[in-house]
Amino acid sequence: MRLDQMVSVLRSKNAGPLVLTFDLVFPDEDRFNHVAAAAETLRAEVARRYGEALERVAVHIYRPALAIKISIPRKVMSGDPGDRDVYGAQQHAPLLGIDL
Repeated sequence: MRLDQMVSVLRSKNAGPLVLTFDLVFPDEDRFNHVAAAAETLRAEVARRYGEALERVAVHIYRPALAIKISIPRKVMSGDPGDRDVYGAQQHAPLLGIDL
């Protein structure tokens, strides 16, 4: 099943000027557990899709909120010349089609 079909919220935002973070919030425990069990696969796919080294992709599983947070370094510091998304809010699209 594709990631965008399993989450109720999938968004990106800055976590400071140097880090981009993705929030995945799930509507139920079954979907959350399915993705949490595939966390290493998800991490590898995020690294591939964003051109990052695997060790630079962090996946944080937060079971009480049925949420997973993924963090990667920004390629351009927020607000610097060449930054096309100062808030980091338009960076989640590559995650939509991930199959897990």
